[in-house]
Amino acid sequence: MYKRILVATDGSKLSQKAVEHGLGLADITGAEVVALKVIPRYPQTYFEGGVALAAAEISKIEAQWQAEAMEVVNAVKAAGQKREVKVKAITAKSDLVAEAIIAAAKRSKCDLIIMASHGRKGLKRLLLGSETTHVLTHSHIPVLVLR
Repeated sequence: MYKRILVATDGSKLSQKAVEHGLGLADITGAEVVALKVIPRYPQTYFEGGVALAAAEISKIEAQWQAEAMEVVNAVKAAGQKREVKVKAITAKSDLVAEAIIAAAKRSKCDLIIMASHGRKGLKRLLLGSETTHVLTHSHIPVLVLR
């Protein structure tokens, strides 16, 4: 049925539900799992009064975010090993989370995307809509959404 399942996670409690379902489905179907966490880029501020950081500081912060993201996807990999499910742990750096999820699924030749129903982020959620809705409406790969 499924050969490769992309599980998008941000490490939250709700996304952990998506991870558990993804690993369970992979275990039943014999599929591989691609665990993905999207990392934002450090925001550049150009507003008056904003504090601009040196490039070295920005690199340090982004490296910390990368390390934290790898911890999240490596935890999925460890959970997969306990179930004898093959898991590839990856990260992507992008401010466009939904686009990064869709691109990673396509690049990894996944035939299903599993993600949580929401990861709302303040005003952006109201203005642009949720990342889940974007993935649902733009992905050519089936999407399983967990609430």
